Amino acid sequence: MSAVKPADPRKMKAVTGRKRRPNRSILGDAGVWLLLILVAVAMAFPLVFAISSALKPLDELFRFPPTVFPRHPTLDNFSDLMVTMGQSWVPFSRYLTNTVGMTLIGTLGHLLIASMAAFVLAKYDFPGSRLYFSIVVTALMFNGYVTAIPNYITMSRLHIVDTIWSVILPAFSAPMGLFLMKQFMEGIPMSLIESAKLDGAREFRIYWTIVMPIVKPAWLTLIILSVQGLWNNPASAVIYSESKKTLVYALSQIQAGGIARTGQAAAVRVVIMIVPIVTFILSQSQMLETMATAGLKD
Repeated sequence: MSAVKPADPRKMKAVTGRKRRPNRSILGDAGVWLLLILVAVAMAFPLVFAISSALKPLDELFRFPPTVFPRHPTLDNFSDLMVTMGQSWVPFSRYLTNTVGMTLIGTLGHLLIASMAAFVLAKYDFPGSRLYFSIVVTALMFNGYVTAIPNYITMSRLHIVDTIWSVILPAFSAPMGLFLMKQFMEGIPMSLIESAKLDGAREFRIYWTIVMPIVKPAWLTLIILSVQGLWNNPASAVIYSESKKTLVYALSQIQAGGIARTGQAAAVRVVIMIVPIVTFILSQSQMLETMATAGLKD
């Protein structure tokens, strides 16, 4: 019997190294690109229309049929908005400071509490851990309107109604952050944590120097979601003093000022959405990575 001749390594490399081509025709590729372009245009149109409306003079805002882009772009709507805000007996900087303070403190507290609790639930088994996580998952099903009355009763008994803490403390306990962080931390090998313990690292050092850098996409996504929720929170149900109100609430009052403030209302929409959009643009790659890998486990 003749021996089997071994395969030529150069031919094997040429075959395995050949780039796999998708089984589609040129017409199919063109169809996919056309569909993606249509979806992109449909998603970008509201943003483009809102910005262009803020740059239109008042006569173009009432033109029918409406135009997408302004014929004579102007910044008068933004300057009029600044004048109106300057005439308020509460300074514009006060509204801005309240909103920025609530957003920063609420986001930082939510990130720390959610990540530390997720680390314990993901990597340690203790009595009641599964029950606690089941409660967190159940809380995700309830809309904010359902929990508004129980939250208000709790804050009233804690005597924090009409303070900035009535917005900050509920943000600390949002269940979405804990769920997202736990699902992402479960992908970290337990051997990595045990090796750090053998080297003498304590629990907080493991959490801060090992786990948190690994789950960076997850907590950047959490920051985006938290900033969006807190920045757009008018807090009108729990804050009554004008000097403690948020920027979104003050701008919404201008937006409801009638036909004469239509141009300012268009500028208000741009001002309200600019911070969440900029935050998302700066962290979009990390957010997409989190959504793609949060449900995967080794």
